[in-house]
Amino acid sequence: MANRALNDEEVLQQMNKMVAFIKQEALEKAREIRVKADEEFAIEKAKLVKQEQQAIDAQYEKKRKGAEVAQRIAQSTLTNKSRLKLLHRREENLQDLFSESRAAVVQLSKDEGRYVQFLEGVIVQGFLQILEPTVVIYARQQDVDVVKQAASNAQKSYTEISGRNVEYEVEGSLSDDAAGGVKLVSGSRRITLDNTLDERLRLLEGKMLPEIRKDLFGANENRKFYT
Repeated sequence: MANRALNDEEVLQQMNKMVAFIKQEALEKAREIRVKADEEFAIEKAKLVKQEQQAIDAQYEKKRKGAEVAQRIAQSTLTNKSRLKLLHRREENLQDLFSESRAAVVQLSKDEGRYVQFLEGVIVQGFLQILEPTVVIYARQQDVDVVKQAASNAQKSYTEISGRNVEYEVEGSLSDDAAGGVKLVSGSRRITLDNTLDERLRLLEGKMLPEIRKDLFGANENRKFYT
């Protein structure tokens, strides 16, 4: 049986079915596009939010670290200022102590009995260190007489101790601003011994300084060894 041609109503029905099918396909496609777009938007939004949050966190961390550094610097500055102030006060106390020592040393040269005894001791010590037959003794001009007295006694003591003889001369060429004492120079000029009160006090200050610091201010926790 041969196919017959569709009438107008049948053609219209077929067209309506095709239109309905195309419309349904379009709706489903649109729904897929919308779902995919929503997903991509959510992903992009989450990405942007995360990036912005990371930027905020990084900025906050930078500011926090900057504040910590500034705080440490300020604390260090205050600590250093306090330490310097303390060291300055300690140095003043030490200088006061040394000034008192210098004053006591100056008083020694004014007590002739003790001063002659001191001079005799350092001159004997100098003779024994030099061990030469001639020595020049330098003193303050005002001390020449007491130094000659002390040197005479020291000469005898030196001979008794060493069995040697020594000749000396006394010159009053040391500064009158000095605290006292003597300098001994060997006849060969190769040996010089500074036994002035100023030099002996300076050496004593240097030697005793660590112990004085410890006695006055306690042990320094940052220093393991004392010299």
